[in-house]
Amino acid sequence: MRQWFDDFRRGWQGISQPPLSLGVGFATLCLALSTAARWGLSLIRPDVFFTPYIPAVFFATAVGGGRVGIATTLAGGMLGVTVNFGDARADFARFALLAIFWLVCGLMMWGVDHYRSIAAQQRQISKRLIEEEEYRRLIVAELQHRLKNKLSVIHAVLHQVLEKEPQVWGRVDPRLRALSVADDLIARVDGSGCDIRDLLLSELAPYGHVRFNLNGESLFLPSKLAVSLSLIFHELATNAGKYGAFSSARGLLQVSWTLSDGRLNVIWDETEGPPVEKIGTAGFGTKLLKSALRPFDGKTEITFLKTGVHCTMQCRVPAS
Repeated sequence: MRQWFDDFRRGWQGISQPPLSLGVGFATLCLALSTAARWGLSLIRPDVFFTPYIPAVFFATAVGGGRVGIATTLAGGMLGVTVNFGDARADFARFALLAIFWLVCGLMMWGVDHYRSIAAQQRQISKRLIEEEEYRRLIVAELQHRLKNKLSVIHAVLHQVLEKEPQVWGRVDPRLRALSVADDLIARVDGSGCDIRDLLLSELAPYGHVRFNLNGESLFLPSKLAVSLSLIFHELATNAGKYGAFSSARGLLQVSWTLSDGRLNVIWDETEGPPVEKIGTAGFGTKLLKSALRPFDGKTEITFLKTGVHCTMQCRVPAS
């Protein structure tokens, strides 16, 4: 019984033709129900001969296919001519109605067959697209794995080269780790980018969630912009941990962002940190902050206030 239901479902969906016995049996049931409906209609209109058989032809064709539909059409026409539920006899008018009935059923069977062929093509296309998507995901995963391994190799080589220069290594190591974190975030969404909130959380979470506040709507960043911003956020967070808001017990950080006319505006505002007494010469970190957003027609401005560091970032968000 379960197999019959499965064959019926596959035939109705046009996946495959059911066994001929099932198609003929279903068509016979449809003809019997249509004849019963015709008998009920004859109590009101005895001159209804063929109309009740049209649904039988439709369902029989949809389930059993074209051969079963043709057989149902012929059988329905013969039943409409030979079976009478009144005093009416077959005449020229009934044969004219028979011709119209067969014509309508032929058009209907063509429509059902055309729909089944289109549905089959769409299933094939969907199957091929799913296979291609799975293959693409496999390739992307392999590429990301290799890039991650390459970054690890670069990290190890630089560590070996700069082993006797701890100060230089201390500036290079955290930035490589920031790149690795950004790559992991981008990889989670199939390499297309990441949300700015997730990017900030990855950089600020080590300092404690009660030390900072993030304000802004969900905003998806393309991968190249996400990498540039991750370096900036890492640089600012590191400075906040060493000299700014995160270096004092009461220090707080608020980061807010807005998007207007395709341009992103980010405000990094530290409060309750130690006062900035002396500003040294611009180092690599400052140069990085100034230049990281230039490819996106952007700029970074840093102001050292009595309340703490105030940094504004503006850039264009690529459409892709």
